[in-house]
Amino acid sequence: MRGEPMQAVLTVDLDAVATNWRLLRDRAAPGRVAGVVKADAYGLGLAAVGRALAAAGCRDFFVAHLAEGVALRAAIGPGPSIAVLNGFAPGADERAGLLPVLNGLGDVEAWGAAAAAADRQLPALLHVDTGMARLGLPPAEFETLADDPGRLAGLALQAVMTHLACADAPEHPLNAEQSARFAAIRARLPALPASFANSSGLFLGPGFASDLARPGCALYGINPTPGRPNPMRQVVTLAAPVLQVREIPAGAPVGYGAGWTAPRPSRIATVAAGYADGYLRSLSGRAVGMVRGRPVPLVGRVSMDLTTFDVTALPDLRPGEMVQLIGPGNTPDEVAERAGTIGYEILTALGGRYRRDYRIA
Repeated sequence: MRGEPMQAVLTVDLDAVATNWRLLRDRAAPGRVAGVVKADAYGLGLAAVGRALAAAGCRDFFVAHLAEGVALRAAIGPGPSIAVLNGFAPGADERAGLLPVLNGLGDVEAWGAAAAAADRQLPALLHVDTGMARLGLPPAEFETLADDPGRLAGLALQAVMTHLACADAPEHPLNAEQSARFAAIRARLPALPASFANSSGLFLGPGFASDLARPGCALYGINPTPGRPNPMRQVVTLAAPVLQVREIPAGAPVGYGAGWTAPRPSRIATVAAGYADGYLRSLSGRAVGMVRGRPVPLVGRVSMDLTTFDVTALPDLRPGEMVQLIGPGNTPDEVAERAGTIGYEILTALGGRYRRDYRIA
């Protein structure tokens, strides 16, 4: 390894992303399936993932912020639709032809006024809240809109959407409640395509069918059916190089706070990744790495740039060898369970210091 950079490597399998999209597309047929690529495509790279999905046939994308939409348009070019979930002010999309999601009555009024001023219809999506209490027209605002549908004049609505709060818990009663509320809302609006199912929603059954589904996490290998086998292909591998291996005696502490003490003479490998790279500090004393297919426990605390593993069982391990932090046998969902969080956070926390290796056939 002399002369080579000792840097952690994040490998993203773009073929797996495309395969996962096709699996979800087939599951959602005859409805369309978008690609949710917000938060830098869940930490994996907006431009690279966006291009891979577009090449696979994805024609609808969702991002969270206007800047993400502008960057995605630059990456994938004209053609596919790009909707901005958090919305934006009229006129702000002129560079990229983006679609705003209208999340409240104020948004509807602003875009209606802009349409009147421009003397043309303006495309948008309408978001109604059915139980998330986050974005979307709350019930009182929807009643105002339903009683005065003229407020929609000038808007070329592409779809009406809502968001499931508990889709990853199939037996939760809120799923059925949201389905019923959404059906009642749609009955009071002009005939519009429905955008309903998220990743887990695609596995809830026919009552949650969408004309335009919006999967995100499943595209990136997160299990949309917790507690059951993961139907998605794994996308991410993260490996960090061993910088140093040292022998320590029984009773020697390791890391900040001396939170771990060697129970026996031990070999400790220090690897080049820490919480500044998005390898969460909450993994301290809980995670495992994989070396040559064998698990090695993380000992001590995850620090800013470094993490330590007990490699006593690997007496021939040397600096320069890679420790897999995420990958086969150590998936984002499994890492998340050890960190007390969800796979979404594991992926979106991935930092910018990794060397990124995009794989596509």
